[in-house]
Amino acid sequence: MRILVTGATGWIGSALVPELLGAGHRVVGLARSDAGATALDTAGAEVVRGDLDDLDLLSATASQVDGVVHLAFKHDLAFGGDFPAAVAADRAAVAALAAPLRGTDRPLVIASGLAGHGSGAPVDEDDLPATDSPAAGRMLTEREVLDLAAAGVRSASVRLAPTVHGAGDTGFVSVLVETARRTGVSGHVGDGGNRWPAVHVGDAARLFRLACESAPAGTVLHAAGEQGVTMLEIAEAIGRGLGVPVREVPSEHFGWLGTFAGLDVVARSDRTRALLGWQPGGPTLVEDIERHYVGTPAGHASA
Repeated sequence: MRILVTGATGWIGSALVPELLGAGHRVVGLARSDAGATALDTAGAEVVRGDLDDLDLLSATASQVDGVVHLAFKHDLAFGGDFPAAVAADRAAVAALAAPLRGTDRPLVIASGLAGHGSGAPVDEDDLPATDSPAAGRMLTEREVLDLAAAGVRSASVRLAPTVHGAGDTGFVSVLVETARRTGVSGHVGDGGNRWPAVHVGDAARLFRLACESAPAGTVLHAAGEQGVTMLEIAEAIGRGLGVPVREVPSEHFGWLGTFAGLDVVARSDRTRALLGWQPGGPTLVEDIERHYVGTPAGHASA
């Protein structure tokens, strides 16, 4: 297959491109910058220069490929305080990508999230998030994509764990680590019993490939290698690595991440694994924190 990947030079995209190429597919990567274009070319992908606002380009490129994986999102806009604008841009981009796929049975696989399922009750692929959740806007996009199954698009949504971890991550866990470095405290909200699902970036990339290859139309998939890691476990791993105390803190301690720090999300992925034969094999979140996110505490020798 010749597959268009938006966000091809991002955190997950940088793992997905070699995953697809290694499986014998050809990749067309959307690049916003010269550096991104060079990275894709070096990896062996075709390069299309543009961004999510280039709607005509997105439609034209999608019309020339065998499938689309949409990973890009305006995170800088979202975390800069205008999440609705980021969601609106994403919905417009998805509509542009989907238009030429209608009636073709070609795949459109998007990235969604599990952070909206913060009730603490285990959720599976059929469950919908609360309408007032932090991610509610993106879930409306997910519903629109899944509805494209009725229009002849082999649509699928991969709901990513809040912690897609691995060497080089600059996401949520790296923010927790840097906050602990800066404040001298590895914090958790309340007793730390609230949980986050987790998945290694390589396992997430493999799930996107499998979805593009064979997920049925209208499928929701859960990229959760671990269904729920407690924030206390995360804080303790960071505390051990940095040699700082672990203690309860208010959510404001984490800045913009405070909205998510107290969420209790437990996500099952049994159906996803059975449907596509997905078997996560990467290190656990705590193992990755110890290996890649924290340095050796002062006064302790490296193993």
